[in-house]
Amino acid sequence: MAHNEDIEKDLHAGERRFAITTWAVNNRTTVIVLTLLICVLGIYSYIVMPKVSFPEVVTPEVFVGTPYNSSSVVDIEKLITKPIEKEINTISGVDEITSTSVPNYSSIHVKFSYNITPTEALRKVKDAVDKARGDANFPTDLPSEPNVFEMNFSELIPVMNINLSGDYPMEQLHEYAKHLEDRIEDLEEINKVEIRGVPEREVKVSVDLNQLEALQLNFDDIGNALRSENLTMSGGDVLIGDQRRSVRVVGEFKNMAQIRDIVVKNEGQREVRLGDIAAVTFDFKEPESFAREYGKSVVMLDVMKRAGENLLDASDKINAIIAEDHGTVLPADLVITLTGDQSEQTRVSVDELMNHIVLGVILVVGVLMLFLGLRNALFVGLAIPMSMFISFTLLNLFGISLNMMVLFALILALGRLVDDGIVIVENIHRHMSNGEPAMRATQLAVGEVTMPIIAATTATVMVFVPLLFWPGMMGEFMSLMPITFMIALGSSLFVALVVNPALASKFMKVESDHMPTRKMWRLATILVVVGVLVATGGGVVQSSTLFSLGTLSVFFGILGVVNEKLLVPASNWFQNSWLPRLEGNYERFLRYALNKHHPRTFLFGTFGLMILVFLMLALFPPKILFLPTNQPQFINAFIEAPIGTDIVHTDSITRIVEAQVMKVIDVPEYKEVKEIKDEEGNVIGTDTVNFLVKSVISQVGEGTSDPGTGEVVMGSTPHKGRIQVTFVAFAERHGVNTNDVLAALQKGVTGYPGVVVTVAKNADGPPVGKPINIEIKGKEIEGLLDEAENVKAFIEARNVPGVEALRIDIDRAKPEMPIIIDREKARRFNVSTYAIADAIRTALFGKEVSTFRIEGDDDDYEINVRLKDDYRYDPQRLLDMKITFRDMLSGQIRQVPISAVAKAEYSTTFSAIKRKDMDRVVTVSSNVIAGYNNNEVVQQIKDEMANGYKVDDRFNLRFTGEQEDQAKDMNFLFTAFLVAIFVVFLIIVAQFNSISYPLIVMSTVTFSTIGVFLGLVVFRMDFIILMTMLGIISLIGVVVNNAIVLMDFARLLFERSARRLGLGPEVIIPIEESREALVIAGKTRLRPVLLTAITAVLGLLPLAIGLNFNFFSLFTELNPHIHMGGDNVVFWGPLSWAVIYGLIFATFLTLIMVPVMLLIVMKIKHRRQWKRELREAEKAHNPPPAVG
Repeated sequence: MAHNEDIEKDLHAGERRFAITTWAVNNRTTVIVLTLLICVLGIYSYIVMPKVSFPEVVTPEVFVGTPYNSSSVVDIEKLITKPIEKEINTISGVDEITSTSVPNYSSIHVKFSYNITPTEALRKVKDAVDKARGDANFPTDLPSEPNVFEMNFSELIPVMNINLSGDYPMEQLHEYAKHLEDRIEDLEEINKVEIRGVPEREVKVSVDLNQLEALQLNFDDIGNALRSENLTMSGGDVLIGDQRRSVRVVGEFKNMAQIRDIVVKNEGQREVRLGDIAAVTFDFKEPESFAREYGKSVVMLDVMKRAGENLLDASDKINAIIAEDHGTVLPADLVITLTGDQSEQTRVSVDELMNHIVLGVILVVGVLMLFLGLRNALFVGLAIPMSMFISFTLLNLFGISLNMMVLFALILALGRLVDDGIVIVENIHRHMSNGEPAMRATQLAVGEVTMPIIAATTATVMVFVPLLFWPGMMGEFMSLMPITFMIALGSSLFVALVVNPALASKFMKVESDHMPTRKMWRLATILVVVGVLVATGGGVVQSSTLFSLGTLSVFFGILGVVNEKLLVPASNWFQNSWLPRLEGNYERFLRYALNKHHPRTFLFGTFGLMILVFLMLALFPPKILFLPTNQPQFINAFIEAPIGTDIVHTDSITRIVEAQVMKVIDVPEYKEVKEIKDEEGNVIGTDTVNFLVKSVISQVGEGTSDPGTGEVVMGSTPHKGRIQVTFVAFAERHGVNTNDVLAALQKGVTGYPGVVVTVAKNADGPPVGKPINIEIKGKEIEGLLDEAENVKAFIEARNVPGVEALRIDIDRAKPEMPIIIDREKARRFNVSTYAIADAIRTALFGKEVSTFRIEGDDDDYEINVRLKDDYRYDPQRLLDMKITFRDMLSGQIRQVPISAVAKAEYSTTFSAIKRKDMDRVVTVSSNVIAGYNNNEVVQQIKDEMANGYKVDDRFNLRFTGEQEDQAKDMNFLFTAFLVAIFVVFLIIVAQFNSISYPLIVMSTVTFSTIGVFLGLVVFRMDFIILMTMLGIISLIGVVVNNAIVLMDFARLLFERSARRLGLGPEVIIPIEESREALVIAGKTRLRPVLLTAITAVLGLLPLAIGLNFNFFSLFTELNPHIHMGGDNVVFWGPLSWAVIYGLIFATFLTLIMVPVMLLIVMKIKHRRQWKRELREAEKAHNPPPAVG
């Protein structure tokens, strides 16, 4: 300690100033006004920002849907799909083309690179489709134009279901649903509303085939008659006197009697009216969907939100509409229930994360107060709300929603936001303690640390820059986290260099300035009394705002007393007693670590610890997952009957599965007795209810496809059904893990023979495919299906645990009845193929020939012509149906039975033909049973197939879906980690103009992973690839920040010691001087380093342990609703723990190993200098003195 005092004097030698800070200190009023403006803008931005659970990923994906009248999937593929695919494949920027050809429809899904905007992608695909249609071989008789539109998954998935039921006929419930549909679709937040569970109405013209043929009529005669009579046409203007009146012919049908009365044929004296040959009714169409709630039929409205709009506002407005109309426009006894409301989960997620932020702020400010005192803690703590206000303002300016990614990024940055402020405020306080005036002390203190904190913040920000280039869907999904983090850190740097110095120079005091006890008690009493009165008044008038203001006043009154009597003494004891002892103990330990050969011992010991940790990882490997396993809010049972199954039969199957679901969830373990209260709050009885399940919804037909397959299904799906179980919020589940319910459902739902039933939880975010997804690509569809069945049989024979139910996505047994035309006979009878096909299609499916309007109703109803059901479902009668036409040669009407020129066959065909990147593809897929590790199950299947399955050389087999995306993301994260380290290395090289300093920092970063992996092994936690890797990348910034601040201060002391000793810039100071400088640097930077680590840990700790504390309800209801766990904890906990474990160990590295490695470097440099001087002395025959 010989030079200790001299080195400490060197702390005040030389002056550094930072121009921006100097301006801020000289213009404090301007800075204060700017601060208030930022607060106002931040609060406003937070209020108006759209709030959703997850970011709405807008991907450059385009869908092309083309209808074509052909039941042959091979023809659809050949005539429609392949020509369009060929043109799309020539577009630059296309990543993937997938298509599905089904009877009468072709769908093509085009994925573009993410550097292509959705608008540009849509334009390119439209041009390609137009070019394909211009080809001479492309069909010209499409029923309608190809539908080309931009894919937006957030607008395809319902955010809410509104269910209507009651003692009303179905048509009346439909009218009520249409009323709500119109009102809800008027909201700017809503994209569309679809009504399920009740068919649309139409005018059915059901033709009697015998009468039609006897009168020598055909379907076109009926259609032409209806079209020519059902119209309103403008007739021009007529001048009457001095007025010109518009003339129009009004002839639209007003009722069914008018339709029945139209003349279809008039020959001689006989008029044939439509009512003579057909039954005309205004009735429901054939059902395309069924909907039930708890087994009771309902009319359901699926509500789809518009992308980018506020989900919470949408939900509040819909609830307001229902509350306003229920009992007025809608009858009071109409039962209206809301299910599948995603806003509830969003509200919980946002509220929980905001409360985690508030709790983290309280903990951080509390620790700051212990280290710095209340006044200085407030200066530093100001960085947190200010940085968040700036972040909210900028995010809102760029149109970014408030979601889990944004809020967690703020939590992750929470401890880091005060780092710069800690260093600056602590340094200002130290200068002022030495007697310097406030203005000068502020400018000198900031000038001393400006460059290192700018370098440290830049390094921390640059760590997250590689994450901005994360490719694919996951990159778009996670991108807001690094963006928000970087904005928050940049904001904290602005606050530290501009706001903190301005306020500190005006308000910071070194001496104690406690409020006099009498004054403190008087103020506290006033706050409590006023608060009690206001809260009481708020309770009387039922104003939550007044009640909250009152409770806040009481809280601050009590807090003032607690601060004066408990916190201030605790802070004084901590700063004046405990902290000096800690600094003394640290100084002694650091001297020990830097003495003699101890530096090498510590360095090799750290290397040994790293090796030991990796050995422990090998001996006690944690379970490896890509994403954390959350507890589902929704569980879906997807039912898929063979293609061709009638919707009524599918509904009967769904009812069977529904009963199986209810058997699992409606058990005594999930029941509780609840009190029934009247409107006045009096208990009038009890009821046994299911506390776990909020609703059970069943749907059949439209909107029931499994989104987990990643396949977009347009149109009706009469062979599919879905049962959705919605659970109550996490805090209300009485500790029941819904993953256990999922496993029970997967085991208990046995399905129905020949029907595939898959049970899965709702996927968060865009679909990525099934966990087990094996694609087989080739040319021959029959061979592909054979290979798929072989793969399925092989895996099933191996009995791999965890596989739910393997299924092949194409069915080769779709029943069909092709009509084979004898062209020679047809030519002889002068009957065209089109005439036969059009007659059969009209007979079966019907043909829309006109529309019917009801006065006061905005909807247009189709007028459809088809055969009566007695004829439609009689195959032989269809074949005997006569094609009626006028012979162009003879002018006579001719009738030719279809059976005279064609015959029917009964056969099976493919349900679809699917293609991927121009090749046919068949997929074998399955979910993984709850409780099993997806990666382990897939790896076991891969191992089994590698050892015992021979793939046909004609086909290419690979695992895709979730596994393919995970492999890409893992590779990117590893690359991002290496790039982040390299970028940080370059920044530190630029900061120190040295290689040794960056190497020390990189060593510290590498060693910090010891803490991460040691924590995982010791506490037996899962290794979540995505979250743990993100945690390690996040850790780099904090470690680098502390290391830079300490090393820069040590370098400053080295330079000042060299000047004091009169040494040149190239001369290394003596080892003893280096050792003392490192001790002073470590001791001086002990507080900011500890504060940085502790605040970062405490900022993440509430989320890591899952402590949920609702501050809003604390002041509005006097109930904080404390509970542990939740989806946020499951999702973000692994990342939080990775940072916490790593940071705890990294603090030891910064305080001990950085000085140790610096001293080793100084010794190496000193040794090299001594050897260089020795060589020079030998050349001059003048040996230098030996090194001591």
